Amino acid sequence: MHLFNRLKELLNKMKIFLISASVIIVILFIFRSYMMALDNKAEEQNYRVIQKDLSFEIRFYPSATHATIKSKAKTYQELSGPEFRKLADYIFGGNEVKKQISMTSPVHMDINDTVSTMSFVMPSSYNLANLPKPNNSDVILKETQDEYVAAIQFGGFASD
Repeated sequence: MHLFNRLKELLNKMKIFLISASVIIVILFIFRSYMMALDNKAEEQNYRVIQKDLSFEIRFYPSATHATIKSKAKTYQELSGPEFRKLADYIFGGNEVKKQISMTSPVHMDINDTVSTMSFVMPSSYNLANLPKPNNSDVILKETQDEYVAAIQFGGFASD
């Protein structure tokens, strides 16, 4: 009888483990699907590839509307933390009409020894005339000039 009770207890534990594992797998699948859907919805700034190399490409980006912050940051890590949050706050409703603005890609960063900047490209449906005013005076709305940039594509997180 004792062996039967232990076997029954073991089967109950296995059942709980399998149910828990199944729930975790389903949650991870839903989260991954949600993240993929977000990636597919993000508008990407228009560009034209001018030259392609094995490790990078030269791109032409036409003028676009950006939300930009300036910073004394000297590294990617210094710029990407609090400064990113200022821009994210603006597009998540931190503006005079509390309007949410869709995230786009890429995020432009210029890190140097004097003044570094980070910019979010505004969706193509926006321009300086129809963008809401930021609540944070550190966020500057501007039209960029046409530009050529060297671009490296990679997965994961950026670093210096």
